[in-house]
Amino acid sequence: MSDNKNTILAITISIAILIVWQIFVGGPEAERQRQLRQAQQTAQQPGQEQSVAPSGQVPGAASPSNRGGTSVPAAGSNVQAPGGPVDRSATLTQSARIPINTPSLHGSINLTGGRIDDITLRLYRETVEPNSQEVVLFSPSGSENPYYAEFGWTAGAGTQTSLPGTDTVWSAVNADPLTPDNPVSIQWDNGEGLTFERVYAIDSDYMVTLTQTVRNTGDSTVSLFPYALISRHGTPQIQGFFILHEGLIGFFGEDGLEEVDYSDIAEEKLQSFDNTNGWIGITDKYWAAVLIPDQNVPFKARMTAFEQGPRTVYQTDYLLDGREIAPNGETSVTGRLFAGAKVTSLIDGYQDREGVTNFELLIDWGWFYFLTKPLYYLIDWLFQLVGNFGLAILAVTVIIKAVFFPLANKSYVSMSRMKLVQPEMVKIRERYKDDKSAQQKATMELYKKEKINPMAGCLPILLQIPVFFSLYKVLFVTIEMRHAPFYGWIRDLAAPDPTSLFNLFGLIPWDPPLFLMLGVWPLLMGITMFLQMRLNPPPPDPVQAMIFTWMPLVFMFLLASFPAGLVIYWAWNNFLSILQQATIMRRQGVKIDMWNNVKSAFGIKAPSDGTS
Repeated sequence: MSDNKNTILAITISIAILIVWQIFVGGPEAERQRQLRQAQQTAQQPGQEQSVAPSGQVPGAASPSNRGGTSVPAAGSNVQAPGGPVDRSATLTQSARIPINTPSLHGSINLTGGRIDDITLRLYRETVEPNSQEVVLFSPSGSENPYYAEFGWTAGAGTQTSLPGTDTVWSAVNADPLTPDNPVSIQWDNGEGLTFERVYAIDSDYMVTLTQTVRNTGDSTVSLFPYALISRHGTPQIQGFFILHEGLIGFFGEDGLEEVDYSDIAEEKLQSFDNTNGWIGITDKYWAAVLIPDQNVPFKARMTAFEQGPRTVYQTDYLLDGREIAPNGETSVTGRLFAGAKVTSLIDGYQDREGVTNFELLIDWGWFYFLTKPLYYLIDWLFQLVGNFGLAILAVTVIIKAVFFPLANKSYVSMSRMKLVQPEMVKIRERYKDDKSAQQKATMELYKKEKINPMAGCLPILLQIPVFFSLYKVLFVTIEMRHAPFYGWIRDLAAPDPTSLFNLFGLIPWDPPLFLMLGVWPLLMGITMFLQMRLNPPPPDPVQAMIFTWMPLVFMFLLASFPAGLVIYWAWNNFLSILQQATIMRRQGVKIDMWNNVKSAFGIKAPSDGTS
C-alpha cells in the first residue's frame, strides 16, 4: 500500500530528526530545568565557589597587546577578598556608589574605577515563583561572578601621564541616582593638568549612554585613545545547545556577525576585528551586555580570554583612534552600553530608531530566520489580542492550517482516492504477481486515471516539520516566552510539562526520573496522533502495522521533555487534522470505522456480524 509506505517514510524522517533533537536539545534542556534551582542555591552560597587569585594578584589582569603603540587595558580588580570571593551584597558595600534606578533595572556605578558593575533586572526572576531572586546581570570584582563594563582612556606611545584606572576614586558631582530623567556626572583630576569627566545617561529600558570628556589645562599636547570593555570572570553555566549561541558576539560591518564560543576563545586567546560600524559584547540565552561605539567612527575590536588563577577571564573591547588634546583644549567621545534582557521589540527599536547596525542579530533567530522571526511576530500579535501566549499558539496553529489548507486538502483527497481504488490495486497485484514491472506500470496508469498522487501521504506530516522547528526556536530563544503561563499546571510554556503519569500527576509524593516525566500534554499529543492514524485500517503488512501502533508512544516520550508550548501546538494540530481528514474522507465516500480500526491495531478482530 503506497500511501502507508509514504506515510511511514514521512514519520520515519520525523522520528529521526526528533531523536537527534532529543539527544542534543530536549533531554539536556529538561535536565537543566530540573537541576536549575539546585544549581542556583549552590551558586548563591558564599564560600563554596572556586577560590580566586590570592591577595595581591589582580583577577582579570593580562598583559596588554600592542595596537600600533597603544592598547586596551585588561580588566582588573579593585576589590579583592583574601582567600576568595565574598558575598555580592557585601562587595557592593566596600566602595562609594551612585545608585541606578529605572523601571527595568536597578544597580549602581562604582566610584572606585567608575565601572558599571552592579545591574539587576527588576522585571525578571530566576524561576516562575514570584518571590524568587531577581536576575542579576552585572556583579563587581571580588564577588562570586564578576561581570562588568568599563570605559576609559589609554595613552599613546611615549605619552607619560597619569590616567584613571581601576583603583581611581572618582568624585560625584551630585548624590542623585542615575534615572531616565537624571543623568549623573563624575570627575577626576590627575594633578598633571588633565581633568576627566564622565556623564552617564540611561533610558527607561537597558541602554546606557556614556560621554567621556578630557580637558587639558597643562602646557603640552596629550594624545589619548578612548576604549570600552566588558569583562566576565569565570566561564558561566551555559545550556550548550548547538541551536543557540552563548558567548562572545559582535557585528562588524562587511565582516558580518561573529559568534565565538567560550571554549573557542579560551583556546585561541585572541580574535581581532577592524570596523567602521557595529557592536561587540557577551550574550547569554536571554540577557546580553553589548558595547556600541559611534556607528560612524572606525574602531578596533577584540575578543580575548586569559587565565587568572583558577579562572578564565573573557573580555570584549573596542579602541577608537587617538585624540590630540592641545593646551587649554578638550575632547569628548560618546559610547553606549546595552545591558539587559533581549526583548525583541527593544532590540529592533534600538536598531531602527537609534541606528545600531544589525542589532537584531543579537537574538539568535537561527538559519530559518525568514520563517522564525515572522512566526514570532504573528504569535506576539495574537498574544496582544488574546492575552495569553498559549492561546496565541492555538490560534497560530489554526492560521497555519488555513494557509496550508489547499495543499493539505489536495493531499487528503488523494489519500482518500487511494482508499477507494484499493480493490483495483489488489486485482493488479494478483494479475501481475509474477511481473513486478507490469504491476508497477499498471498501478501508475491507475493513479493517473484517478488523479492520485502516490506521494500525497507524506505532505501533511512533512509540512509540519519546518513549522515545528521554527516554533521550537521561538519558544527556545525569545525572552517573551520565558515563564509565559498557559492554564492550570502549565506555568512556563518554554519549559516541559511538569506533570507525570508515573506519579499519577502529583497524587503520589514521588519525583520520577527524567525518562518517566510523561505529562498530560504529551499524553494528549500521543492520543490525538494515535486517533489520526486510526482513521484508516491498519496496513496488512505486520511490520507496518506495528510501526503505526507504537509510533504515538514513541512520540509521546520523545516530546515529553520539549517545551510545553510546542507539545500543545502538536496536540492541537493533530486534533484539527483529524477533523479535516475525516471531513474530506466522508466527502470522498470513504467509510471511517474508527472503533474497529482501533481494535484491529491491537489484534482484536471485529465480530463477523459486523457489530462491535
